[in-house]
Formats: sequence, C-alpha cells, structure tokens
Amino acid sequence: MTKNPPFIPKISWQQELAEAFTTIDALCAFLELDPKNLPISKQAAKQFALKVPKSFAENMHKNDPNDPLLLQVLPIHDETLAYPGFNDDPVGDLMATRENHILHKYQGRVLMINTGTCAINCRYCFRRNFPYADYQLGRQKQNRAIDYIANDPSISEVILSGGDPLLLSDSRLAELIEQLNAIEHLTRIRIHSRIPIVLPSRVTDELIKTLDTARPSVTIVMHCNHANEISHAVETASRKLKLAGIMLFNQAVLLKNINDDADQLCRLSETLFRNGIVPYYLHCLDMATGTGHFEVSDEKTLSLYETMQKRLPGYLVPKLVREVAGAPYKKPIEASERVL
Repeated sequence: MTKNPPFIPKISWQQELAEAFTTIDALCAFLELDPKNLPISKQAAKQFALKVPKSFAENMHKNDPNDPLLLQVLPIHDETLAYPGFNDDPVGDLMATRENHILHKYQGRVLMINTGTCAINCRYCFRRNFPYADYQLGRQKQNRAIDYIANDPSISEVILSGGDPLLLSDSRLAELIEQLNAIEHLTRIRIHSRIPIVLPSRVTDELIKTLDTARPSVTIVMHCNHANEISHAVETASRKLKLAGIMLFNQAVLLKNINDDADQLCRLSETLFRNGIVPYYLHCLDMATGTGHFEVSDEKTLSLYETMQKRLPGYLVPKLVREVAGAPYKKPIEASERVL
C-alpha cells in the first residue's frame, strides 16, 4: 500500500494564523459563495468575530452554503435571536472561578484559563461571552494559580484551557510545564485544544519536545465535530502526538444541521479511531447566548445515540453527556437500551 508523503507545512503556524479569514466577504470569495444568498448577520459578526484558518476552510466544499464545516463558523441572523434558557454563562464557569482565577468545579482537578484567544471562532462556543480580559492567566496570575494547586494535595490533574492553550508560545508553555512539574501531587496534565484539528501546522517538533518535558502524563482532548475536519494534515499531526506517547481523546458537540445524523456520527467515530483518537464525549449543546439555533431536541439526541450503540462497538461510542452548572460531574444521558 502506498503511503502518503509526509505533511510539510508551506508556512509557519504563526503566519497561517495571521492570515486566517476574518471577514465574511473573504471567506465567501474563497468558497465561491455569494454573501447575498446567505443568512449572514454583520451584527452577529460584530458581537463575536469571524475567524477561520485557511487550512480549515480548505476542508469545506466550495459553492455549498450548507457545508457542515462552514455552518460552524459563519455568523448568521439566528445568533441574534433570544432563546429561552440560554444565557452568557451556561456551564457555571464564573461561579466556579476562585480568586486566583482557577476554575475548580470538580473534585481532584482544576482548570486554568491560559489564554482568551482561539485559532478559530466556533459559533456554538460555550465561552463566547466569557470575560477573558478578567480571567485569563498572565504571568502574575499564573503564579498565584500555581500556588493554589501546590497548596491543595487533593488536586491530581490540571486542565489547560482557554481560548486555546496551544496558542501559547513554546517558551511560555515550557515555563508553565516546568512550574507544574514541581508540584509532586500532580499526576496528569490535560490539554483541551481544537488546534490539532483547525491549525495542524502548530503541531511542530518543537511543540512535541516541549510537551515531552512534562513529568505528569499528558493527554490532549481534541474538539472535532465532523469527519470532514480530519484532513491529511490533521492525520499527520495526530500521528506525531501519538508517537510522542500522548493520549488523544475527542469531544464533539451535537449540532443541528451539522452532525445530527447517525451516519455522520458513526463516520466521525470510525475516522477518529483510525487516527489514534478515542471518541470520548458527545456533548449536548451548552446553552450559551447566541447558540440556540444549534440545539438538537432530546428526543432526536437519544434516537441518534441509540443508533450509534447498535452500529458501533462499545469502544467507538462516545459518552453522551450534558454539563449542568453546579453539578459535581458531567451528567450522562442514557438511551433506553444499551447495545454492547
């Protein structure tokens, strides 16, 4: 069997990020779409800016206004509508934030907001209204957060989040890992990142070397919602991470008109696993202001999940969960019958 040639990025990840699409007109021109034929909202784009790396846009079908990847990033009128029950802090991050700017929701693990920026702005994001300017960790705040973790021996895992923590420079990430290495009771570092999916050029040899300096085991939880997001470049990035001994998991969000289809969900699990990524969570939508049009009914959600259980072996079926503000863990949602 002929092997694919190694993926070699044409430009640096920093340059690719700088050249990301930030206007609707530029993205539509690339995709050969007429903005006049789309339900685009400039107000929605003003409230939550458009940002799409070209490497992600290249996975979209041109001249297709219903492309499932496009629908995840295009600002539309429905974002400006009010939906009952939707609010700016749907998962209770603000009430779980300590004075040192660490989120301590769950027993034994804490979350650090390392940066307020992402490589891509996903329209369904549960933190799209989060006050990052107040809560992201600069160096002084980071030092206070490290002290908090060091003084609580019950904490065994630190979750790096944001924004996207892999947007930190290698030197800044190395500095943080060095601080975490010194905390003896830490056994795991978990990184939540969409970067390996939307900006795979970021997964450089330098990044791998930086992550390899961690004493606690490193796990990366990717955010991939549709199999079309997994390009050859993503496959190559995933392979590099796996070869470095990093555990890879995926969490997807169930999104109306994007992946609320049993065939697509099964295809996603199969494609992830083929690339060494374990399907971990399938999230019900977090009810953030501006995201109501993505919601899938509970009835359809359970029907889709039951179909997945029937079609896939158990290890390819992600856990179906909903995050409830104030709950001590993510709440599993069970179908009426589990097929192993």
